[in-house]
Amino acid sequence: MSKIAVFFAEGFEEIEALTVVDMCRRAEIEVCMVSVANDKSVCGSHGIRVDMDLPLQKVDFADLDMLVLPGGMPGTKNLEACDALMQQVDSFFENGKFVAAICAAPSIFGHRGIVNGKRACCYPGFESHMTGAQTSENPVEKDGNVITSRGMGTAIPFALAIIGELCGEEKADSLAKGIVYR
Repeated sequence: MSKIAVFFAEGFEEIEALTVVDMCRRAEIEVCMVSVANDKSVCGSHGIRVDMDLPLQKVDFADLDMLVLPGGMPGTKNLEACDALMQQVDSFFENGKFVAAICAAPSIFGHRGIVNGKRACCYPGFESHMTGAQTSENPVEKDGNVITSRGMGTAIPFALAIIGELCGEEKADSLAKGIVYR
């Protein structure tokens, strides 16, 4: 069974984070909801408080297949300010393991050189942060071990791209049909 971690910082975009958690759990991917500030719960950008599975300090990164960064403001800035998480993002990318981000969070990849020379997408207006990327307006871009998506309205295709990568396209298509998507 694949295992991913979705990282939560104060001000995260609720739909982007929780759609990934919900759909990946439906696909039988083990999902850990992780607080980067080591809080028991984290409040999203629209006042929705969510209980976490683990604090960052207790995550066993060796057991993970993918790191997922939801967007939102100031959630994206708070994720990027977490040095311990950024070290893991860099390590995952450099070692060929998957990193995924949606909305404003792909800007983190741009700042870290992760999307340099890759196809990527982000929330409109954040393209200037996507250093070296070939940006698109597609709902999701997957290039090598990097998955990016544009925003709240693309949360379902983003989650399906993650599922497709970890469980196969047949599983993603079956899940899409089951939730009456497409």
